[in-house]
Amino acid sequence: MRLENFLFILILVSALATFVVLMVGIVSMGIDPANDPAARKRSNGLMAWRVRLQIFTVLLLPLWYLASHR
Repeated sequence: MRLENFLFILILVSALATFVVLMVGIVSMGIDPANDPAARKRSNGLMAWRVRLQIFTVLLLPLWYLASHR
């Protein structure tokens, strides 16, 4: 497997994981009462994971571009 193919698959997996965490967060906000401290903590944790996954995905994009255009 070539590097650019591996990076592309990694980008797809990371983007899908970001989407899943986003959907879980949205559903969690709709189900949990707004004044529950545990729900707020879970929501903040999901938001932090979403941001981390987005950063990871965005950082992989230029690497994939460089690997595929050499």
